[in-house]
Amino acid sequence: MPAFIFFVTLFMLMTSTPRADVTQISAATLLLRVDQSGKGDYEKIQDAIDAAPSDNEEVVFILVEPGIYNEKIVVPADKPFITLSGLKPNGTIITGSDSGNIFESATFTVLASDFVGQYLTIQNTYGLGAKAVALRVSGDRATFFGCRILSYQDTLLDDTGRHYYSNCYIEGAMDFIFENAASLFEVTYFSNQLLEVSFTYALKRRYINYSPTKGVTIKRDRVYIPGLQDNSARCSIENINVMGQEPIIGKWLNGRSS
Repeated sequence: MPAFIFFVTLFMLMTSTPRADVTQISAATLLLRVDQSGKGDYEKIQDAIDAAPSDNEEVVFILVEPGIYNEKIVVPADKPFITLSGLKPNGTIITGSDSGNIFESATFTVLASDFVGQYLTIQNTYGLGAKAVALRVSGDRATFFGCRILSYQDTLLDDTGRHYYSNCYIEGAMDFIFENAASLFEVTYFSNQLLEVSFTYALKRRYINYSPTKGVTIKRDRVYIPGLQDNSARCSIENINVMGQEPIIGKWLNGRSS
């Protein structure tokens, strides 16, 4: 019961974060437009983020027009309440190819609180051979709606804070969702690039393992992954149907079905 209360509370916190869109911009909100053609306020996403006021208390809505943005982006800790939105995820693509240190290789890094990302593709195209993070989230109350997050190893560095991912697609191989955040993944799709090899979701050294023979898709699920300080992974998995297998009914806590 305490775990259930924790995740209900987490969900309420996440959904209470401002979820702005183009048709619902208040007079107090700053609207910035990024367009590579030069028809917007900025041609680069990072320039628009840098233009947001420091220690802001109102939503700054940044609309990113379709295009491939080859940028290494950081949302600094003193830039809260930024909403970064594309029009559709396969149209607005943020790409990079750095590798090595997990904290420095990320294509997109969120350090600020109350960040919202929606309808974006965030990818690291480095490929095999090294850790190559697509998205690092280290701020509190971060939310992602309808995003594609793509890499190979260590795709999503779900670092610290409380995070909510809804209707997202996350692709990678070993440890492609990892670290210490308290996160809710709802109606989110996970795809493993390895064939005939087991893959791992990792929270530091606490793992949730599957052993598919092909890519895995978990559809219309709720996967709750709290940050932990003990020696075992603790998560709740409900109504999972691994394609080609029988549905798994019930919940799993500390590696045991309940």
